[in-house]
Amino acid sequence: MADGAHHEKIELITRNIRTFPDFPVKGINFKDVCPILKEPSALSAVVDLFEEQTKQSFPQVDIIAGIEARGFLFGPLLAQRLGVGFVPVRKKGKLPGPTVSLSYALEYGVDVLEIQEDAVTAGQKVVLIDDLLATGGTMHASCKLLEKHQAEVLGCFVVIKLKDLKGEEKLHDYRVFSLLQC
Repeated sequence: MADGAHHEKIELITRNIRTFPDFPVKGINFKDVCPILKEPSALSAVVDLFEEQTKQSFPQVDIIAGIEARGFLFGPLLAQRLGVGFVPVRKKGKLPGPTVSLSYALEYGVDVLEIQEDAVTAGQKVVLIDDLLATGGTMHASCKLLEKHQAEVLGCFVVIKLKDLKGEEKLHDYRVFSLLQC
């Protein structure tokens, strides 16, 4: 993709992200990607750039995995473009049938992520997607969950990376690609 077209797509995506100060708590500037979903050209721009990055960096991808819930918005679209399957990574108790789970620490407690037991097979190459990278805890746990199932995590894609929260440090074993850095 030409630099001009790439830049135009980034600008379009940027224009379709809202910031809500003091949400969910005082001091947090929440980055809302929902306007991207209402603007077909912005949504296409996100998927175009993720597709371009995937094809350049990971020519052999077997599965796109998306983290609940906003990874479900972008992941299936990318998977469809690439002609591969999509796997949801969900909070505990949301998936039917046998699951594989992983507990991980939060700032104030513990959470559990799950995938269905047959979601990935040993050796499959996976790209993991979410809307935003903050502290990196959920993304890191999702990578470890997929690896627990012997999948190979090629990289982690996000629309927005919050640089000040240094989530990428937690993901030092993985390639992280973000469209925007705030």
